[in-house]
Amino acid sequence: MNIISFDALRTLHLPNVRYIKPERMFAHLDEIRDADWILFPEYWQINALVHGLKKRIFPSLATYMIGHDKVEMTRAFMTVIPGNHPYTEIAANTPTEADRLLDRMYYPFVAKIPKSSMGNGVFLIDNPIQWQEYCQRSDVLYVQEYLPIDRDLRIVWVGGKVIGGYWRLQAEKGFYNNISQGGQVEVSLVPKEAMELVEHVANSLDINHGGFDVAMVGSVPYMIEFNRMFGNQGIPNLQQNSDSAILEYLEQHRQVDFEPLEPTPTVAV
Repeated sequence: MNIISFDALRTLHLPNVRYIKPERMFAHLDEIRDADWILFPEYWQINALVHGLKKRIFPSLATYMIGHDKVEMTRAFMTVIPGNHPYTEIAANTPTEADRLLDRMYYPFVAKIPKSSMGNGVFLIDNPIQWQEYCQRSDVLYVQEYLPIDRDLRIVWVGGKVIGGYWRLQAEKGFYNNISQGGQVEVSLVPKEAMELVEHVANSLDINHGGFDVAMVGSVPYMIEFNRMFGNQGIPNLQQNSDSAILEYLEQHRQVDFEPLEPTPTVAV
């Protein structure tokens, strides 16, 4: 296969992959046109590669589109797993909507700034003062029921399968389970209900690369979010397993997945 990567670190150990700096894309259009796959482009490159050059990309277009924004992600989850996603409200940041949401939600509840990651932009709201402080920081109001948990799961999905998972224990400061916020890794049995939920969501939404965050409330799994780009801490041999899963996926899908568009006829003026 003829493969081009725009992310040197994530494809360092993949064989026969040519790296091009993203900012040099337009100087290498002929090579890109000839490629069978384009790996890990940056978000700003997507329209040019997929719609302009008709290239197949990995991760998938759906992975980029859904994973780019918590609002879009949540709306997708609400369509495919309405019973396995925390109750969520999304509204414009206006005084009327802020008052409505405060009346509707029970303390404590969670508020998020939609375009954030690694636990940043996530707040536990216990009182009206904290709510007002959040409202001053976010352009969109995004509120979610608080789940009574002290740990959650990170489950890694690459290509078409789960390649690993681990528990994230709550940080000493409380509330946050993210490793970047002080959460601790515990490698132990991952419930099959959580893995089955990830498989269902990934296949339903055509996501082929993501770290999924799942909370277990009793035996019921709740999908919190997924990250298109995720760290490799927590799972032994994660990078090797990821490389193998990517190569397997590319080989399985090397045939053209879509018909090329017919050339637009020239119209005489």
